Amino acid sequence: MNSTIKSTTAEKTFPMDRKFFKALLIITKPGIVALSLVAGWTGLYIGSHGIPRYYDFLWTTLGLGLATAGAATLNNFIDRDIDSVMQRTSARSLPSGSVSPSFAYMYGTGLVIVSLLITKIYLGTLVTLLTGAAIFTYVIMYSLFLKRTTPMATHIGGIGGALPPLIGYAAAHGDLDTHALILFLIIVVWQQPHFWALALKYRNEYAKAGVPILPVAKGVKATKVRLFWYTLALIPVSVLPYTSGMSGIYYLATAIVLGVAYLAFTVRFLYSQKEKEMFLFFFSIAYLGVLFIVLILDMV
Repeated sequence: MNSTIKSTTAEKTFPMDRKFFKALLIITKPGIVALSLVAGWTGLYIGSHGIPRYYDFLWTTLGLGLATAGAATLNNFIDRDIDSVMQRTSARSLPSGSVSPSFAYMYGTGLVIVSLLITKIYLGTLVTLLTGAAIFTYVIMYSLFLKRTTPMATHIGGIGGALPPLIGYAAAHGDLDTHALILFLIIVVWQQPHFWALALKYRNEYAKAGVPILPVAKGVKATKVRLFWYTLALIPVSVLPYTSGMSGIYYLATAIVLGVAYLAFTVRFLYSQKEKEMFLFFFSIAYLGVLFIVLILDMV
């Protein structure tokens, strides 16, 4: 009888533990961590001029992954009031009560501290400074101060989001040069139309939460026009790896084809009556992934 009670209690407790750990994973935004690591690995590979040393790969992956997870957790902590208002985010770990705010703060801070210790001990001062700058830009400047006050916040947040390839490059190369800055510039330009495509879909929820993102502050038409100009700018920016001697003709062809296709989809959206187009959001993810993969494969 007692054994049956213990077994039943254990069966009830385990799902609760599993749910809690799942909430801890979700709060780190694994999708953003994955994109950050892909960008970091690209910088690492190019900075190594080939396959990176295993310990550079290991410590860069751990340092950058934990830094991104920690920053995302602190972003969730700061945005918990906004997330509770927006339907898209109301089921996240903090608004749903799966994780307490105090625990999320300690968890995120702990991840950030560990990431900076790893980069300092194993990758050096420059990588640590770049990692710290990415965290500071995203958590403090973007999440804490600018997101609730100006539509320009995404430009500042985009700087932090574009630092991972510099982190990877510096880890392998020991310093930064023109090639590293080109990778940075590609992501800086790419991030704006990528985010705005998503923001258009949820603009009413952002408005309800009082977040003045571009579609809320300037309207749908102005956002569609900005989408066009940034997508257009992405074409010459994306060919810089070829003109700088970083990559070969296969990359150039891929960058032009992808860029023209991206622009064509954006123009179609610009002249349509649609107020949202999630295809552009998903295409932007595929665009960056394919672009970086071909860049690595066709590196000179």
